[in-house]
Amino acid sequence: MARQGNAMTVAGQRSAAVVGAVRLTGVSKVFGRGGSAVQALDQISLDVPPGEFTCLIGASGCGKSTLLNLVAGLEQPTSGEVSVSGRVALMFQEPALFPWLTAAGNVELALRARGAGRAERRQRAAELLDTVHLGGFGGKRPHELSGGMRQRVALARSLAQDADVLLMDEPFGALDAMTRDLLHDELDRVCAGRQLTILFVTHNVREAVRLGDRVVLLSSRPGRVIDEFAVPISHPRRIDSAPVAELAGQITDRLREEMSHGTR
Repeated sequence: MARQGNAMTVAGQRSAAVVGAVRLTGVSKVFGRGGSAVQALDQISLDVPPGEFTCLIGASGCGKSTLLNLVAGLEQPTSGEVSVSGRVALMFQEPALFPWLTAAGNVELALRARGAGRAERRQRAAELLDTVHLGGFGGKRPHELSGGMRQRVALARSLAQDADVLLMDEPFGALDAMTRDLLHDELDRVCAGRQLTILFVTHNVREAVRLGDRVVLLSSRPGRVIDEFAVPISHPRRIDSAPVAELAGQITDRLREEMSHGTR
């Protein structure tokens, strides 16, 4: 599939042949050659329907971030096929904001890449900052904002790309529990009413259950899909609620089982 763009945005090719918004078929990824080669992913097949919030969990080094990079087009699979329908935006654990630009300037940068004029960029950036509850902070530079506020700017920048698929690589992992919980609510609110497909990587099982429609468990390296869990819990959800805790416990038990096999 033809792709163009940088680490923040990838323009995908729409195709009626793609059933899911994201589809991986028999995907493997090997880094290096010969005796030093490391296999990160092994024969992964995954279909993410349009509008689904899918969370990926697994032990450290199981290839979760590699899988996102393949979907974004930042890496190419060693074998297998990756298909994406529509535009893709990628959000990292670190906000990756340009320190010399204001919050609004960072959002406008994504709009400029789409060819928006100056007046449209300013108006749309202000609207998006309002969407993530940062109205009035557009003139602030990243060092003047808290960690949670910087992540909100990064989310606004991702939304500015008018993406169909949003890839999120542990975007809240470095935040304290309260800020993370508030941003969970923000993400719920932002996604409401949008046909946005999200592929979300996290180490936090409760976070996966709190946010996801489905949780996909990867094995220890090389990463394979070994289990999937639907999340039939109605919204709004709380990360400390009994239903979330119960399902997270089941998934954690399965993850521990896999990790114990991987260390034998």
